[in-house]
Amino acid sequence: MSPWAHLSAFNQQRGSPDMTSLFANPRNPRANKANWMRSPLVSQIKAPVVCIGLTLALWQFLSQFSSEGFPGPIQVITQTWDPYIINPFFDDGGTSKGLGLQLLISLQRVAVGYTLAAVVGIAAGLAIGLNRFLRRGFDPLIQVLRTVPPLAWLPISLLLFQQADTAAIFVIFITAIWPIIINTAVGINEIPQDYTNVARVLRLRKRSYLRDILMPATAPYVFTGLRIAIGLAWLAIVAAEMLKADGGIGFFIWDAYNAGGDSSTSQIILAIMVIGLVGLALDRLVAAVGTVVAKGGQ
Repeated sequence: MSPWAHLSAFNQQRGSPDMTSLFANPRNPRANKANWMRSPLVSQIKAPVVCIGLTLALWQFLSQFSSEGFPGPIQVITQTWDPYIINPFFDDGGTSKGLGLQLLISLQRVAVGYTLAAVVGIAAGLAIGLNRFLRRGFDPLIQVLRTVPPLAWLPISLLLFQQADTAAIFVIFITAIWPIIINTAVGINEIPQDYTNVARVLRLRKRSYLRDILMPATAPYVFTGLRIAIGLAWLAIVAAEMLKADGGIGFFIWDAYNAGGDSSTSQIILAIMVIGLVGLALDRLVAAVGTVVAKGGQ
């Protein structure tokens, strides 16, 4: 046996590192860089960064050939940098407000309408899901009304309430309530029969049945409806504000279009990007709350 083999066996018995392995595997910066590139975080963001970067580059390239002067991403940033990006909360009085303040106005309307839709929708879904007569009776009406576009409700809401803010909140409410009702009722119908049998054997009271069986079992369905509803609510408020509102992100887009200035198109594009990001954030927020509630129910 060679001296190196004896040294390796001796080191392994003592628990010390193998000297031969130290000489055979020196630290390689390229290997470390490759391992960093394979990390979970990099693997998760690499594809979106590359695809979004290619999309922006293509957009910038095609904008050079636009006869209408359609701005590229660089022009959008430069034309809206001051004040809409660096000072989004400026207030010059009236409806002349920064993009951040316009966004807060829209979020306030969505919060009121969405909360009302959630409370009424969950309660109505529970009643329809637990009562077969109500389920059969209201199903045709729900299936008809849920297909009505949000803007079709705006004239009726203006006639009923005579105020733009209240009308916008009603449009959010009537648009968002249907998926909540439907998913809540479906969740109740999907409760395993074994759960109901156990409740009968144990002679659980209605309050205990609702708290310990019905609510945990239907929570995933309810939050699926809430996720769909928040997207519809955000869509509805932007559309309603574009037609009839004093302030809000939808009003901001329509006002920029009517202004017809050199930076109007860039302002509209910036607002569209903000709308998409806020909609994504709202969806993820409702999904995160649903995950926490579902785990707590288990």
